Amino acid sequence: MSTADLPLPTAAGTARLRAALTASAFTADGLLELLGGPAYTALARGETVPAARATGGDDSAPAVLVRLFLLQRPVPYERARAVLPVDGLLGDGWLLREGAGVRAAVDVRPYAGPEGQDWWVVSDPGFGVGGAGGAGGRDRDVVLGVGGASMTLAQLTVREPVDRALDVGTGSGIQALHLAQHARRVVATDVNPRALRMAALTLGLSGAAEPELREGSLFEPVAREAGFDLIVANPPFVISPAQGADALTYRDGGMGGDTLCRTLVERSADRLTDGGVCQLLANWQHVEGEDWRERVASWVPAGCDAWIVQRERQDITEYTELWLRDAGVHRDDPAGYERLYGQWLAEFERRRTGGVGFGWITLTKTGSRRPSVTAEEWPHAVEQPLGETARRRLALAAFLRDHDDRALLATRFELAEGVVQEQVGAPGAEDPEHVVLRQRHGMMRAHAVDTLGAALAGACDGTLPAGVIVDAIAQLLEADPARVREGAPAVLRTLVGDGFLLPV
Repeated sequence: MSTADLPLPTAAGTARLRAALTASAFTADGLLELLGGPAYTALARGETVPAARATGGDDSAPAVLVRLFLLQRPVPYERARAVLPVDGLLGDGWLLREGAGVRAAVDVRPYAGPEGQDWWVVSDPGFGVGGAGGAGGRDRDVVLGVGGASMTLAQLTVREPVDRALDVGTGSGIQALHLAQHARRVVATDVNPRALRMAALTLGLSGAAEPELREGSLFEPVAREAGFDLIVANPPFVISPAQGADALTYRDGGMGGDTLCRTLVERSADRLTDGGVCQLLANWQHVEGEDWRERVASWVPAGCDAWIVQRERQDITEYTELWLRDAGVHRDDPAGYERLYGQWLAEFERRRTGGVGFGWITLTKTGSRRPSVTAEEWPHAVEQPLGETARRRLALAAFLRDHDDRALLATRFELAEGVVQEQVGAPGAEDPEHVVLRQRHGMMRAHAVDTLGAALAGACDGTLPAGVIVDAIAQLLEADPARVREGAPAVLRTLVGDGFLLPV
């Protein structure tokens, strides 16, 4: 029986199963305690051997549940009945009979909510996350659980109370589950009806209100609606030539190149309220003769501010190998692997693409005729979650647009939390060669600053307007006050734009 043909449980049994899982400490914390750190993190990567070794011979309730739901191994009926209401779960479709034992119909994976909630994510059996083993044997419409991309988007999303939120391409429902904690109404869409049913199970099992589930591609299910305060999307962003039966629904958008991601960005403003935010993960082509920053920035619809961050760039060979291995082609069919590899490279060459960028796009609908659009490369370490950083970035861009130099100097600023100053120079030297401001939170940026920048950062505590501080600095430096004032706004705009100084 193929994955797509496997029956799915009914939502009726979620409360019964949730109570049993909680009672048996089959939670994220309980799993970590049972398996230990290395086996726990290996399981999150899709590697099951360490977890199997850690639970071998262990008949405790959580160990039985690990074998049943995470390792996808049959468990003797009586052993399962000691920790689960087996007959009810068989009737609801969560468990299936296999000889004298039972096996899980789906993967049920513990997941810790942002405030310590015990949640569970439901996906197709054996595919709770992507793994090093690839996706060999997956059906076209297989539903995966939480992976690295899902976690990135969940931690990037702005978490403020909103009226209406939209999850485009919900998959197993993890983004909709997060949205349900701070949105009065959640709409979740997916082109894959199996994914919509999985999402309903994830939210039901985790005790969240069921979202409005709608089948269709991109914004088609909400084509006649606007008024979303927040839109999130972890779309099928992989740039591949796969079409039809060769495409995997969860990753291959089928539009060619990076058209799907561009379409999502371009059409997002039509679905947003004024002030609404759209956040998505994306891949984009690095096209010969074009600056990727200008290319992706051109997708941003009129009247929207945007922050585009490229976290990684792969050349076309690395990218091709990554996603062919994800599809499992490399394991059993060397000739097919070679053929497909050639097709991918030929497609990239046809599109004059030398590399592929991966990152995120956050935009907000401001209606401004002078939108702020920033595209940057940032492969360095960041501190998650970044939702507050994203919200602040957009707010500071609007602040800088609305304040000319005179207004900027009249504003009081304070140093952001966690900013420290470092001095760089030869040991024993009287004066440093460089003064660096460094963030210990969020994007963890570092800026080399001159004397004026360092003095501003040290003196801005929210009590005096920036202009007064600038005049005092000029007096201390015995410099021309007019010249110092003339250069100060540019320094302020850099420090404010990147979140080192915040307007009071």
